[in-house]
Formats: sequence, C-alpha cells, structure tokens
Amino acid sequence: MSQIIRFRMADDARDLVPAKAHPTDAAYDLRSRMNLTIPPGGVVLVQTGFFLELPVGYEAQIRPRSGLALKHRLTVLNTPGTIDAGYRGEVGVILINCGSEPQTINRGDRIAQMVIQTLPAVELQEAEQLTNTARGSGGFGSTGRK
Repeated sequence: MSQIIRFRMADDARDLVPAKAHPTDAAYDLRSRMNLTIPPGGVVLVQTGFFLELPVGYEAQIRPRSGLALKHRLTVLNTPGTIDAGYRGEVGVILINCGSEPQTINRGDRIAQMVIQTLPAVELQEAEQLTNTARGSGGFGSTGRK
C-alpha cells in the first residue's frame, strides 16, 4: 500500500503540481513558479508554489535534473537538499549557473527532482573506540583510481 503524502499548492501555482514523467520514475519533477534569468556564476532561490506535509520518518531530497546540468550548466547548489518532516514552508530550489552564459528559467519549467524516502530509526552512541576495517581512516581518494 502506498504512503499518502499531503501537499498543497499556492493559489497562483495550481498548474505546477509536481509529477512523475513516467509511472516508474523515482522522482517527481518540480517546476518554477517564476520567470528569471540566472547570470553566469549566479545563485537564485527558485520558488515552486509547492507545500509539503511529510510524515515523521520521511524526508524529501531535492536533486538536479541531468538535462539542465549537461545542456545548460544549471544544477542544485546544495544537492541533495533535504526537506524534513517538520517543514511546512514553500519548497524552494537553490539553483546555480555554472556556465558562461546567462540562463533563463520560465514559469512552469522543470528545475529539479524530488525523491521521497523513508528514514531508518537510528540513535548515535558515543564510543571510546571504533572497530577496525581494511580501509580504516583513509579519506578522499584513499582507495585509488581505476
């Protein structure tokens, strides 16, 4: 059985309801509520007109759209952005223009993807020592390049 996730749209954004392009897609497309141009290197908060009510134990992740990243050099700056269950404000998407040309976003353009996931019930427990592994404390690039 599906988990029901409640949402509402701003009065002027009822035509922008997030949707999956195909029933088997993992993510819902989020659309811009506004018209704007992002200069090269520019960062903007793009409103969607979408308000979400996630149940406790769930999160929504906001992720870039691959076509925007590849073709227009637009991506989500804080990817993935996390929406917590207690947040009830409008969902906004922080876009950055990594290209050398201004990029125009029109109202209704698909600007990001939203994946809703369940969260495991975890509790952090402080310990004097941690178990050893083959990798140990090796950090970025420690496993080499193949």
